[in-house]
Amino acid sequence: MFGRGRDDFEDERTALVRRLADRDRIEDEATLDALRAVPRHEFVPENKRREAYADRPLPIGEDQTISAPHMVAIMTELLDLSPGERVLEIGTGCGYHAAVTAEIVGPENVASVEYHESLAAETRERLDDLGYDEISIRVGDGHDGWPERAPFDAAYLTCAAPDFPTAVVEQVRPGGRLLAPLGTATQRLVLARKREDGALDRDRRGAVRFVPMQ
Repeated sequence: MFGRGRDDFEDERTALVRRLADRDRIEDEATLDALRAVPRHEFVPENKRREAYADRPLPIGEDQTISAPHMVAIMTELLDLSPGERVLEIGTGCGYHAAVTAEIVGPENVASVEYHESLAAETRERLDDLGYDEISIRVGDGHDGWPERAPFDAAYLTCAAPDFPTAVVEQVRPGGRLLAPLGTATQRLVLARKREDGALDRDRRGAVRFVPMQ
């Protein structure tokens, strides 16, 4: 919706989304529509574009990766996002996951924090070129979240951490959701809902492997 029109990879992207729906049982139509809309090949290095619609992570520089499409789909579906919700992303990377989120909630409602200044600069330019210029990106420590933009309806980490960062939890409203790969040697995807008293009700999902948070 917010990106460009038809491109040379549209058939490959459509086939990938169909596989994700069939194999990984992604059922949320908003998630599937977002994956169809975002041109993943634009978010990977040019020499990796032919691999963009393979369902695996790819290197993007600074020892970081773009997550496999199935993981972006699973995380997006688990957060159960709605149009207009305010979302905090920790770990902008190349911007792909932020763009998928923006397709659902609206780009003006996505705030993302990236540790690497060079990666953030490249991603800002890429998102601008693709029509996602209203996504906000801040360079900084993801542990601090983005207090000036709080409160958020949902927050997610695209990198592994021992636990949800305290500041990020505080910046999510009561009733809001958090999602992250948590753990050190072994990571599990954890979905949490914040209670009125600030505590988290946690739902642990399957084992995953993500780049550690910096």
